[in-house]
Amino acid sequence: MTFQALGLCAPILTALKEQGYESPSPIQEQAIPPALAGRDVLGCAQTGTGKTCAFAAPILQRLNSSRREAHALRALILTPTRELAIQIGESFSAYGKHLPLRSAVIFGGVGQNPQVEALGRGVDILVATPGRLMDLYQQGFVQLDKLEIFVLDEADRMLDMGFIHDVKKILKWLPKKKQTMLFSATMPPEIAELVDSLLHDPVRVAVDPVSSPVEAIDQSVYFVDKNNKTKLLAHLIRQLSVKNALVFTRTKHGANKVARDLEKAGITAAAIHGNKSQTARQQALADFKAGRVQCLVATDIAARGLDIEELSHVFNYNLPEVPETYVHRIGRTGRAGREGTAVSFCDFGEKPLLKDIEKLLGRSVPVVEVHPYPMVVLEAPKKDKNGRTVNPEDAEARAAAKERRRAQDAANKAAAQERKRKAGEAVRSAVSAVAAAVTGENAPNEETKKRRRRRKKGGPAEGEAFAPEMQEEQAQAREPQVQEERRNKLTRPGFRLNTGNAVPRTDFDRPDPLAGDHVMDATARLLAPRKSVLAREGSASRRSAPRNRRKGGHAGGEAQPSHGSAGGKSGENRSRSGSEKKLRGESAKSHTLSASHSRKRKSRGGPRRPMEPMKSDHSKDSTEQHSLMKPFYLDD
Repeated sequence: MTFQALGLCAPILTALKEQGYESPSPIQEQAIPPALAGRDVLGCAQTGTGKTCAFAAPILQRLNSSRREAHALRALILTPTRELAIQIGESFSAYGKHLPLRSAVIFGGVGQNPQVEALGRGVDILVATPGRLMDLYQQGFVQLDKLEIFVLDEADRMLDMGFIHDVKKILKWLPKKKQTMLFSATMPPEIAELVDSLLHDPVRVAVDPVSSPVEAIDQSVYFVDKNNKTKLLAHLIRQLSVKNALVFTRTKHGANKVARDLEKAGITAAAIHGNKSQTARQQALADFKAGRVQCLVATDIAARGLDIEELSHVFNYNLPEVPETYVHRIGRTGRAGREGTAVSFCDFGEKPLLKDIEKLLGRSVPVVEVHPYPMVVLEAPKKDKNGRTVNPEDAEARAAAKERRRAQDAANKAAAQERKRKAGEAVRSAVSAVAAAVTGENAPNEETKKRRRRRKKGGPAEGEAFAPEMQEEQAQAREPQVQEERRNKLTRPGFRLNTGNAVPRTDFDRPDPLAGDHVMDATARLLAPRKSVLAREGSASRRSAPRNRRKGGHAGGEAQPSHGSAGGKSGENRSRSGSEKKLRGESAKSHTLSASHSRKRKSRGGPRRPMEPMKSDHSKDSTEQHSLMKPFYLDD
């Protein structure tokens, strides 16, 4: 059987040939023809049997033959882990390199902006993990209304990782009319129920019995104490001439510890687990595939989906608590019919787990009796009050986590104190700079400090005279020079007064205070006569006289004397004398007089007017004149 006999088009056949594919695997022979026909497919096969090509090649050919809208999302592949999503995306790029189709991969743990930009440019095929797909769909970046093909890969792993509820929520967003393909290594009851509700008249494809390991894998188990597992691992890596090995641990702390111990033993190793960032995980996996790292220590997060070509060995540092996980772990080696080796370590407390694994496999795992670190501790593991086994590794992991948090808190506290210290130094430096700017002096240097200390001790400073008489003579000799420097400093153009931060720096025009014009002008301003209050009052009464004439005379009915006559003068004198009396003794009764004046005007029958404020004399005061030199010296 060849790929050409399966009905694949020429561009895909060329790409498969470039990837080194010669003949299809059993899962590919059974799944590709019905998938090309548009049928729903249910695939049950072990990892490493070619499942990705079994659904990727038909998807590429179907989308290429029925192109509708340019780069609209028409195929969705949902995977449980980021590593598997990246691997499937690489497969689509390799198989469809000669086709005008676009594919993209989205997953969590990294920024979404590059992924959103890729979606904005348009994609035909999208590979996604459930969490990031839900996020981008709810934000409106993913449109699923034109979807034609849906693939759910590693469905049982979705169930194990708790994604089954997210998967059911995503299924409600998909169109009802579509082609669906589901692949799973095991078929638990929950997955069987999902298959019945999701697939319509599917073609069932099964390769090997469900949950059976690949027969080509050489399996063995070593009984060893917990404290000697790392030593035995390093010994076997050297003895068995391991090219590259994938080591599985139960906890994240255990993965880090094993990687550190292997590095100390001279074996290059890297850890990969959920606490690692996506960038660190991808870098560790890339180094492992490139051969720069001999051992990749991982938790069960890497038990599914990792496709590492020619992986020679898999080590189960800790036996898994779920027997099916053992099958997925050792399935990382012996892929595509190649040979592989799976080695497991078992301490006394893990013997019940080994029995469950052997029950699932239907046969016993061969035990290697002779090795440098045989089991010595034969004590049953401790149990808590609820009857559950107490694993010392969990307590160790919790203690290590507390220690990391304590170290992180100490580092944060030290960093905060350092920032506070630097801030205090900056404030003190700023205060010193402000003080120096206000006083006009710079901070004293070391030489100035030494000179001041010598003065305080009573001794002469360096470079100064020893005798007081000589110091006084030097000071007197320097006095004219100092006075000249001060005068030059004050009178130079553009002089700026140093006012510090209290007042902004201002340019002052400093005229010569000894100039004659300025002295005479100031003296004139001080000696100029000013008009008294009585004079201003008289001028106000004179301005009010024409208004009284318009009213028709005085209260007594006599006519107003003409201006310039004797009567006018006497009236003017009487008005002035009355004003003087008011100013001398009756200023406190101004309100009463104003009211009486109002009543008199009312009794005379004149029109009632509101009281008007007395208009002030707008004649300029002597100090408001521009210059008083001429009027002062020319007046008699």
